[in-house]
Amino acid sequence: MPPRTSHEAEPAETPAARPALRVAVLADSDTRWKWGALTARRLTAEAAGDGQDARPVEVSGLLLRGRATPTPRQLAEVGEVGIDAERVREVTAVEFLHTVRDEGFDLVVLALVGGGVQAVLHGIAALDLPRRPVVVTGYVGVVYEKLADGLLLRHGADVVLANSAHDAERFRAVYEGVGADASAVTEAALPFLGGAPYSPEEGRDTVVFAAQPSVPASRADRTYLLRRLVEHARLHPRREVLLKLRSKPGEHTTHIEELPYQKLAQRLPGGLPPNFRLVYGHMGEVLDRTDLLVTVSSTAALESLHRRIPTAILTDLGVRETLGNHHFVGSGLLTSWDRLDGGTRPRPDTEWVAGQGVAADGSYGTAYDTARAKVTALLDAGQLPPLAPYYTPASAPGYLPGILARHHLAPDGTPLPGAAAPQEPGRVRGAVRETVRNAARGAYRHGVQRVAPVIRRMGDL
Repeated sequence: MPPRTSHEAEPAETPAARPALRVAVLADSDTRWKWGALTARRLTAEAAGDGQDARPVEVSGLLLRGRATPTPRQLAEVGEVGIDAERVREVTAVEFLHTVRDEGFDLVVLALVGGGVQAVLHGIAALDLPRRPVVVTGYVGVVYEKLADGLLLRHGADVVLANSAHDAERFRAVYEGVGADASAVTEAALPFLGGAPYSPEEGRDTVVFAAQPSVPASRADRTYLLRRLVEHARLHPRREVLLKLRSKPGEHTTHIEELPYQKLAQRLPGGLPPNFRLVYGHMGEVLDRTDLLVTVSSTAALESLHRRIPTAILTDLGVRETLGNHHFVGSGLLTSWDRLDGGTRPRPDTEWVAGQGVAADGSYGTAYDTARAKVTALLDAGQLPPLAPYYTPASAPGYLPGILARHHLAPDGTPLPGAAAPQEPGRVRGAVRETVRNAARGAYRHGVQRVAPVIRRMGDL
């Protein structure tokens, strides 16, 4: 090969490909899966961008085995979250910890109930990894109950996401009030807000009632709401009235549904009018054709407000903490079926809306900037200090061990004897084990949803 002359340009060096950013999302229900997967996408959007510093992002989806583990249908209905539902796998807490130990994740998003978060935090701490992952957690929606309990169980994560300025202020007050470090609290927004702003469509008049699995809880209250919704349909025969349901009978969601509206509707005297329908599916797609959203306290109200869809929070059963509609005091949205039947449409208070993270003012695009910057800084920091939850065997000896034991962990966060998953000796035995496990899970769900409610009702007699 002839020598290169002085005027020939040196070949450009190809930059070395950056290693993939490895992310794990662990969720325990359909709605938490949606929150966790979308949160992971928003927190890593910059890393996966088109810039010079972009790096591939690999997200592993894992479901914590339990009563609310979502079915394939529920996963499909969650909508597009950027993770193939076919590749999502079920694990126990101990199996998840083994995965963290063996696969070297950079970032872990815990979309779990508080006790699950606490168990995993102690479990990761007990792994004593030379380089542990950044741990992020938060809430899937409106925080209207067990504020202190839920927050302290989440303490110890590197980032505790708050869905609004209002929540961030409350979260910090709780942590500071017990002498705990509040620096992990980071304001963001609900990750699943989106969709086109509301635009009335000529000839369309659709009212949607967003049902909740556990609010209200009693048969009388749920039957009342159903009856009023059906009566509204009869009063307005040209209006399409939809009952948006979260799950089909036999499926679990984040909360237990002991009295499905589907079954109550079958027993309603007089049947159902032709302009009344029960619908499932992705909430965003239902909101695409909604002209008025009605609910008791569903997070769907925040999705609706984000899109500026007329929204109503019912007061028919009172404004009570147990219903969660007390969260909407000051919103301007509180009203009753009588007023809605008469044509009233509530108008939201702009100051209240601004504090709730629904970002109807167009600021949603930057809502995750602070959280993303914090996670990026932690990822770049190298070795992180050990996780330090507020609860320890010394500070809560009568509470923490029970929480950890539910996930087969000892008070020090290590797996209890017999909790470790044995290695599969072969595909056949592995398949048999999975079949037995699925059968046991089905039996467990049947007991929780069918048998336990009957026993509880008998106890009330």
